[in-house]
Amino acid sequence: MTRDWSAAGYAANARFVADLGADALGLLAPKAGERILDLGCGDGALTVRLVAAGASVVGVDGAPDMVRAACALGLDARVMDGQRLQFGPEFDAVFSNAALHWMPDGTAVIAGVFRALKPGGRFVGEFGGQGNIAAIVTALNAALTARGLDAGKLRRWYPTAELYAAMLRDGGFDVQSATIIPRPTRLPTGIEGWLATFAAPLLPDLPALDRTVLMDEVASLLAPALRTDTGEWIADYVRLRFRATKPAS
Repeated sequence: MTRDWSAAGYAANARFVADLGADALGLLAPKAGERILDLGCGDGALTVRLVAAGASVVGVDGAPDMVRAACALGLDARVMDGQRLQFGPEFDAVFSNAALHWMPDGTAVIAGVFRALKPGGRFVGEFGGQGNIAAIVTALNAALTARGLDAGKLRRWYPTAELYAAMLRDGGFDVQSATIIPRPTRLPTGIEGWLATFAAPLLPDLPALDRTVLMDEVASLLAPALRTDTGEWIADYVRLRFRATKPAS
């Protein structure tokens, strides 16, 4: 499952995604000499921090342009569907930030991660949890439905902490933590930049002009809820942060 995301557009409008991954990275606590898989590495903005900690890192992502950007940083990054990981038990840890909600077959992801980990290895990450960007999704659905268009392409997978913990256990993991964290998030380039990065690429069948009109309508619908009196946009992010380990034996 590949995605035609622009690395340049992502860097301009969504750099906050990697910047806000510091807490999940802290939960991972990478160590020098470890071999780590960065699942959904994007353009490598967090992957380089794993390398800086002294780890040997492989990054995988479904977006070819993002992988090219990661490789340009000197990283070992590969185009690969996270739902079809092609690794045996070679990693001490698998890390993922803001990517798992783009992989709706969570059971396949967990199975692939379990295979990729050495006994005792850990799976640590953060992604969209129940209620994530609910206002944005509602506005997008309303604008698309009014035009007789299918909003299904924009639906993402945002599970509860309880559901994801149960899925991890069913996949063989011991779960140390799984927590829902509301995190209102400032959008540096406004809702327009966010929509251009995360929504517009999923509507390739719309002519450019129609897409622009639709996105303007969505922004108008969202302004009362997400735009402050000073004109700043705050997205209604909700994250699910977790840590689990593969049994040592």
